[in-house]
Amino acid sequence: MFTLIENAEVYAPEALGRRSILVGGEKILWMGESFAARETLPNLTVMDASGCLVVPGFVDNHVHIIGGGGEGSFATRTPEITLSELTTAGVTSVIGVLGTDSVSRHTSSLIAKARALEEEGISAWALLGSYQLPLRTFSGHVQDDLVLLDKLIGIGEVAISDHRSSQPLLEELIKIGAVAHVAGMLSGKGCLVNVHLGDGPGNLDLLFEVVARSELTLAQFIPTHLNRNPELFEESLRYGLEGGYVDVTTSTIPLFLEEGEVKCSKALKRYLDAGIPVEQISFSSDGQGSLPNFDTQGNFQGLSVGSCSSVWPEVRDAVFQEHIPLETALKVITSSPADHYRLPARKGHLEPGGDADMVFLDNSSLGIRTVMARGKIMVHEGEPVVFGTFERRS
Repeated sequence: MFTLIENAEVYAPEALGRRSILVGGEKILWMGESFAARETLPNLTVMDASGCLVVPGFVDNHVHIIGGGGEGSFATRTPEITLSELTTAGVTSVIGVLGTDSVSRHTSSLIAKARALEEEGISAWALLGSYQLPLRTFSGHVQDDLVLLDKLIGIGEVAISDHRSSQPLLEELIKIGAVAHVAGMLSGKGCLVNVHLGDGPGNLDLLFEVVARSELTLAQFIPTHLNRNPELFEESLRYGLEGGYVDVTTSTIPLFLEEGEVKCSKALKRYLDAGIPVEQISFSSDGQGSLPNFDTQGNFQGLSVGSCSSVWPEVRDAVFQEHIPLETALKVITSSPADHYRLPARKGHLEPGGDADMVFLDNSSLGIRTVMARGKIMVHEGEPVVFGTFERRS
């Protein structure tokens, strides 16, 4: 079965202009200006993408795919994500994480959910661990797990500067970073250490100290939630300028923004203006994670739930409100996170030989119209056409 996409303005994520794309099975077979051999292909379907921009499928590198939360007791454990919640947001590749709760949720369940999402049609991976140290492993050794288990591509999210963390010591973070570094060399995976940042006064001090006291670099770690308050965000500018990856979270609520959280589209503008290459910058949703509100004594006050659907609106705002070129803004949810984690099959890019993950955007509004994952249409004209096994159809 072959599909020929014609008359598309293609961003790969670099702007390529008008192109045709030939898809066979799950792969992009060819890209060019005009495909002349259509009569030689059996069962060819032609898609007219006039009026659309075709961009890589989105990579959300921080999603609680089996749910998260629990900070307000058992009833506040958030639910698992569904396939259509991801695809309608344009997400075709996802990296699953645990969070505060490593008692009732486990990495084994995370891997099983990643495999389920792949069976349902998208691509998924997982990180080993949770907020807490020491890490719980399968084999008894972190490095063995990362090298030998294909679905595990890094560690995290390990929490620092947060009252919910295990208050890790400098030596613990150095050892975790060192083990992940070698595991990445042996396996060819990114094997980054994803670090959750809370509102604690330490901010990024511990990560700067790790680099000062070891042979590790800042690029071994990917700190996230860096936009949660102005002080942390300002420190993240230094982190990026010294070569580290910076990840900001798109899920939020009005209260957090009123209290000083930096809107992601504005954060991207600040990073770029400061001289941080876009290749070091990523957006992630914290989808299905709890967005708890605590008082000054750490008492739980209530929560909302993060959503993958928050990612694309922030990129669109970066284009329309912050006047960032589309091919630049796209990278923070396509090529940058995919390259940080060294995802296979050229995720985050559109090129022959790579997986056929694409989002069709309306040329004027940049609204999501159609989503293709591994060569299969998952969303058409904004509506899901493929559902997860247990999803309820309306």
